[in-house]
Amino acid sequence: MASSLGLTLYNLGQRREQAEGLERPPRPAGRLVWLHAPDDGSVSPMHALARRLVEEDGLPVLLTAPGEVTAHREVLVQPPPADSPAEARAFLDHWRPEIAIFAGGQLRPAVMHEASERRIPMLVVNGRAPAFLRERDGWYPGLMRSALARFRGIMAVDEAAARAFRKGGAALSAVAVTGRMEEDSVVLSALEAERAALAKLLAARPVWFAAGVTEAEEAAVLQAHRMASQHSHRLLMILMTDDPSRAPALARRLEAEGWATAQRAQEEEPEADVEIFVADNPAEYGLWYRLAPVTFLGGSLMGKGPTRNPMEAAALGSAILHGPRTGSSGPVFGRLGAARATRAVASATDLGDALGDLLAPDRAARLAQAAWAVASEGAEVTEMILTRIREIMDGDA
Repeated sequence: MASSLGLTLYNLGQRREQAEGLERPPRPAGRLVWLHAPDDGSVSPMHALARRLVEEDGLPVLLTAPGEVTAHREVLVQPPPADSPAEARAFLDHWRPEIAIFAGGQLRPAVMHEASERRIPMLVVNGRAPAFLRERDGWYPGLMRSALARFRGIMAVDEAAARAFRKGGAALSAVAVTGRMEEDSVVLSALEAERAALAKLLAARPVWFAAGVTEAEEAAVLQAHRMASQHSHRLLMILMTDDPSRAPALARRLEAEGWATAQRAQEEEPEADVEIFVADNPAEYGLWYRLAPVTFLGGSLMGKGPTRNPMEAAALGSAILHGPRTGSSGPVFGRLGAARATRAVASATDLGDALGDLLAPDRAARLAQAAWAVASEGAEVTEMILTRIREIMDGDA
């Protein structure tokens, strides 16, 4: 496709931000799928898609995303190429992807033009709205329309998103409302024998889990526990700090303050008289989410954001309490909040009040059910996208 006037102006206005000195790892042999996640909120669903392609199809996958991303061991993670003709050519010369899938709708005209020239099929998934890179905002005549015309398919999350792509110039036949992709799997494992034994021990007690609590929040969760205990006299708090090395000293301090405390690290049990059970093994988060009907996400009240992925608790049926600091989990909390699947609190007093309210089993269950529905949605959309990718790569679409 010939370069449009808009693309020419766009390329002339570049900041020449080629990734100088970037050393790319060797390209794996065989076919390669390129996935691009433009922001933190796109990484989880794109990683879920990457994992499926690796595990089910045996395909090497390159995932480009800003910032640091922890990925499946067989998924290559790289920063995205700068959107300039030279960098686009260098990137595609090295990786030679067979197909490119872009999440959200961020447009990289130089990269997309070069990919189109090489006849690399391109898709938009989880499409929300087309937009250029923020640092490249400006008026480029016909550029958005020509960029959108290069896509084999645009899969929008809802009708409003589909309208935004059509208004931007995408072909009507290319745009489809498919819904939102599933998040990456966050169903943490737990030993069933351990869960069953502890569930039997705790059967007659109300339980909540303070997960990944920062040092600054310890006083707040203790105050909330004391408040809620006035109405639920046998209430047990399972307490896991964000730094497991603090657990022994914290347990000693709690005991000195008069709390009946037991430590998981000492192989102690949450017996009937124990008020706080101090856990310290991050590998056991899945166990505590399963046992506690209510979870408070540490880091969200006085930290920089939750120290754990909110979807972990949601996927395992624990009702979620969180503070106002959502950090990089803001988009996830937005979806959970829209589904009325979490309870937000602003202070230790709020936390105590909300905890006391959710200790009523029916209220916790409603919240947990809504959160589980959000955590489990989108599997059929991911399956649909996988089918489309396979058809394109097999030459059937």
